[in-house]
Amino acid sequence: MLATPGSLPSAAVEDFYAFEVKEDGQRAMIYLSGDGTLRVRARGGTDITAAYPELLPFAEDFGGRPAVLDGEIVALDEEGRSDFERLQQRIGLAGSPAKATRMAGRVPAHLMLFDVVHLGGRLLTKLPYTERRGLLEDLGLVGPAWSTPAAVTGHGAQAWEMVRDAGLEGLIAKRLTSRYEAGVRSRNWVKIKVHRIADVVIGGWVPGRGRLTGLPGAVLVGERHDGLLHYAGSVGTGWSNAERTRLAALLKVAASDACPFAQVPPVTGARWVLPRLVGEVRYTSRTRAGRLRHPSWHRLRPDLAPGDLT
Repeated sequence: MLATPGSLPSAAVEDFYAFEVKEDGQRAMIYLSGDGTLRVRARGGTDITAAYPELLPFAEDFGGRPAVLDGEIVALDEEGRSDFERLQQRIGLAGSPAKATRMAGRVPAHLMLFDVVHLGGRLLTKLPYTERRGLLEDLGLVGPAWSTPAAVTGHGAQAWEMVRDAGLEGLIAKRLTSRYEAGVRSRNWVKIKVHRIADVVIGGWVPGRGRLTGLPGAVLVGERHDGLLHYAGSVGTGWSNAERTRLAALLKVAASDACPFAQVPPVTGARWVLPRLVGEVRYTSRTRAGRLRHPSWHRLRPDLAPGDLT
């Protein structure tokens, strides 16, 4: 069951929802046979058990009942927040079990369990969320590499402020009466991402294709540090057609043969401009190198000059 992107439920209806922290990891279904073994499968059904050897003791810890659990595999940073950039070092190692074991010592994975689909021979998908959540919490799933994250009913605004201030990715709002809809992106689960704002300088662009021929498909943006413009990422969404056309005209006027970034970005087909256009972008988080994750265009900032950004 997948969540639908949306906005925070209003105060008038928030008591009909439970709120959980949105983790930034690899979605996984955990199949426990009841004989001390388990299978971990990715969202598409691929067997990824061998990629995460630290999860194998969970089967023995769980006991003798067969079960199917839904969760997210994450790698935590120093402050206990899920960090997808760290987890990428673990993804894709199912075919290299020896390397997976080595990496488990360097970048340990943690399994966040947030739903139970099958338990002790009983299919639970038709039960409401509140009953499934109660069964999950009764299992007491806490171990060295697994846990059940907290959920709070109502108080959506307070939960939102908490995740925003903590630098977390967002919330999942789950309707209390919702059944488990396997394989469905359901409106009964709503994912609300925290979007942060950054003022950036445009240093280049990449031509669009198809209906965007002659227009920018993406702009290459940077931020000033120590007097230099450092590449911060590529932004390719968020414009209306009119905004994209206007931006194309501004980029044409600002065309330059020289790359304005301190280091040339590894972007094929890039075209450079004088670094004088300032824009505002939304993004969810940053990589360790300071790059923007999931950036989208918000607006031009004609009221700001590049020198105003420090």
